[in-house]
Amino acid sequence: MVNTNSRRMKDDTGVLNPQCVAELRGVRKDYFKSDGTVMVEALAGIDLTLQRGDYAAVMGASGSGKSTLMNILGCLDRPTTGSYFLDGTDIASADDETISTIRGRKIGFVFQAFNLIPAMTILENVEVPLFYQEVHRHVRIERAREKLKLVGLSDRLDHRPAELSGGQQQRVAIARALVTDPSIILADEPTGNLDTTTGEAILSIFDDFHDRGLTIIMVTHEPEVAARCERVITLRDGLVETDTRSR
Repeated sequence: MVNTNSRRMKDDTGVLNPQCVAELRGVRKDYFKSDGTVMVEALAGIDLTLQRGDYAAVMGASGSGKSTLMNILGCLDRPTTGSYFLDGTDIASADDETISTIRGRKIGFVFQAFNLIPAMTILENVEVPLFYQEVHRHVRIERAREKLKLVGLSDRLDHRPAELSGGQQQRVAIARALVTDPSIILADEPTGNLDTTTGEAILSIFDDFHDRGLTIIMVTHEPEVAARCERVITLRDGLVETDTRSR
């Protein structure tokens, strides 16, 4: 059950900031050896605020902390120290049940490898997040149909992933991420397995949804992909090295 008594994200005056969808305060993430000593300091004390409607790219060399940051933003991992507020809930101090509920409702994931279930139709794949939320089947189907229509696949509902191209499979993955109407879409190298033309089509879908007001955070190593975003966050050695807005 979501903790409604959790602290809310506030600005410097202490007033709740409704435009702030996520905030990290002094977030560190260490991975430990079996003897309890630190093996890797993945994040070294990050302060980061994401505004509602942000379209941000996260960049950095291998080992800079990109994947760890995305795991924490996606409620897949907890900080070792520090606070992470998502839509007002302090994730770092929440219990596992609360985190699981928030992750299912507030976060939409898009992965490089699509992660679709081969035995299911694409309609059934898109329904999956709603199934775990115990949404009635009739409602699940209608919402899945709606999101697949938005990504241009309303004529492929009964197809299985193997019957689709890579670009079409990624469209299914985007529809699945959107079906819960999340606060944030986290996309990890979403065009990494696609050719240039297909990747451009997928990025155009992200552009369109950003224009509709969706908050999108995208990990990429490609400068041309990052250039489409309004904000570029570069990590180095577990810290934010640069954070720039183009518009």
